[in-house]
Amino acid sequence: MATPKKPTKPAPAKKTNAAFLKPVTPDDKLAAVVGSAPLPRTELTSKLWAYIKEHKLQDPKKKTQINADAALKAVFDGKGSVTMFEMNKLVNNHLKK
Repeated sequence: MATPKKPTKPAPAKKTNAAFLKPVTPDDKLAAVVGSAPLPRTELTSKLWAYIKEHKLQDPKKKTQINADAALKAVFDGKGSVTMFEMNKLVNNHLKK
């Protein structure tokens, strides 16, 4: 005799972090790369990576290294090359509060 199945509960809805969705405004240096309109951090990061890939600025041997062109050098405080982890920290300095 088979036991009846218990009804399953639907999975709880995934909560998104509201801080990531809050629009931020890039300063003039960062706006040269991602545009000047306010946008959520997630979209800002996507645009930044699209720019890096479009201009082939990711080091082909060491993928975590970003080689700056003139526009990114201004965002990276004059550094010619940064890691992707350092990049996020430097980009935060170019957001208007």
